[in-house]
Amino acid sequence: MNVAATQIAPVASASAFDAVRARLPGSEPVTERRQASFEAYASKGLPNRRIEDWKYTDLRVLMREVLPLAAAPDEAALQRAAAALAQLETRDTTKLVLVDGVFAPSLSDHAGLEAAIEIRSLADVLGDDGNASRADLLNIKASADAMISLNAAMATDGVLITVADGASVGKPIHIVHVATQSKAASYTRSFLKLGNGARVTFVESFVGAAGAASYQANDAVVIWVGDGAELEHVRLMEDALDAINISTAVFTVGAKAKLNTLNLTSGGGVSRYQGFVSIAGEGAHVATNGVNLLKGTQHGDTTLVLNHVVPHCTSREVFRAVLDGRAHSVFQGRINVHQPAQKTDAKMMTRALLLSDEAEADNKPELEIFADDVTCGHGSTTGALDESLLFYLRARGLSEKDAQSLLIQAFIGEAIESIADDGLRELAIAAGERWLEARS
Repeated sequence: MNVAATQIAPVASASAFDAVRARLPGSEPVTERRQASFEAYASKGLPNRRIEDWKYTDLRVLMREVLPLAAAPDEAALQRAAAALAQLETRDTTKLVLVDGVFAPSLSDHAGLEAAIEIRSLADVLGDDGNASRADLLNIKASADAMISLNAAMATDGVLITVADGASVGKPIHIVHVATQSKAASYTRSFLKLGNGARVTFVESFVGAAGAASYQANDAVVIWVGDGAELEHVRLMEDALDAINISTAVFTVGAKAKLNTLNLTSGGGVSRYQGFVSIAGEGAHVATNGVNLLKGTQHGDTTLVLNHVVPHCTSREVFRAVLDGRAHSVFQGRINVHQPAQKTDAKMMTRALLLSDEAEADNKPELEIFADDVTCGHGSTTGALDESLLFYLRARGLSEKDAQSLLIQAFIGEAIESIADDGLRELAIAAGERWLEARS
């Protein structure tokens, strides 16, 4: 597709979109929604530093262009994806695999699901003429962001997961994104709807198969947590170190519901994870945690927006960044407390650990409060490893790398230990250990 990043002429944009239109599932009004979304993207182009929310992640510089749409995976691609999955810890989960942006039933564990769970692929839903009204699936109202518009226009597949009221799902649901192609882009959009009182553990993983390089992934996930429901969500991004990953998560949390979410980024040359959380029911509790583990010239951006719109809710944000080489971490956290949201209790804390003089961390915590009876606060710190602690560990026989690793694990521990599920916590710890082992 090769849409230029600096200036996008309407004619060139339209022809690029038309070239892949036949591959995109859906008839009218789905195609109309796609067209409108692409025009919205084309009118803005790639986000740049002149847009406040993208001030630190200028895609016109970091991304430059949108790559051609990845081809549908053939048997060879599925075999490469299977090899990548074999290296990934997916035991004791219900695995749903997307290969180069397309759902792969042969690699997934969707057969024999619990009766309370319904799973369909986005391509099947949009491709069914009887579901033409489901063009709403391509509409995200949380943001008018250009990359979300591009995702809506180009989404080839994803999964729709529905969990019945009162269900307690035993095995974690695990969506695995596998890239097998180089210099190609994939677009996915998935949905998770928890019924009232349901309990679910949900995992997302992003990996690249052997040989996949310089690819782009644009993903969106929309999640509804029903009244009294509980969701534990873990996202692990371990894409190839020269890949670009732009992901969006939109959460709506009902009354007395609980959401605990962790995003851990250790892959990708350029990445942005943007989360939008609407706390829409009284008595809800939300914990959003994040970890950036970056090295070399990696650029990782985590942007979180929490909206308190009703009274008597609590939220906690904990973010940690560990940076080596010339890596650049961005954290933008904003808590909006609307006027009706009295008795809100919201806290946010971000800390960055610099392992190199050339590493850079930009932390931007914000509070916007329109209610007058709230308890809110935020903080931010940046520093290096404690030399006295390093000396203490070295004096007891540890190598410098092992001593640093112990201190780094302790530093990110507060975010990772927030995961209640033992299996998921081990997945996140293992991802962190892989990053530590790869440090030179």
